[in-house]
Amino acid sequence: MAGSLIKIDEEIVTSAVASVTLTGIDSTYDVYMVRLNNVGVDTDNMDIYVRYTVSGTAQTGSYARANKRLDTNAFTNDNSTSANQAIIFEALGTDGTIDETGNAILYLFNFNNASEYSFCTLEAVNQTVTRLKGFQGGFTRTNAEVNDGLYFFVESSNNIASGTFTLYGLKK
Repeated sequence: MAGSLIKIDEEIVTSAVASVTLTGIDSTYDVYMVRLNNVGVDTDNMDIYVRYTVSGTAQTGSYARANKRLDTNAFTNDNSTSANQAIIFEALGTDGTIDETGNAILYLFNFNNASEYSFCTLEAVNQTVTRLKGFQGGFTRTNAEVNDGLYFFVESSNNIASGTFTLYGLKK
């Protein structure tokens, strides 16, 4: 895969921000990849979510997801057909005894096709103070539209405290 990832956008968070938006998705590439590295929050026990953007504006509602939740305590299904966003990380924190951050890879398909649903596959893992957690699966927004980016945010109006968010195009 060397040379086939073309960096399009990158946001490096070193102090607390309410959200991170990655933009630059257009018809240049058929498939895009997003890498999240060492993503942390400023409040304990928080989830991080994502929404698609249209013309740079985050879109709420009409998200459907199907994930296998991987947890050292259990493996469960995590699904919804009518959410306001999709989940990326669950229960990130600020415990202080360990690095409660998350890492993920998302592949984005059909984002520049107005007659198809845009969808993502997701592989995510994060450490909490008591266990390792992760998601394997995917999500879509059940609206056929052109999407130009992703908007990441923390539940309950909390902040993203750290992390590198990178958008790549996969060379055709």
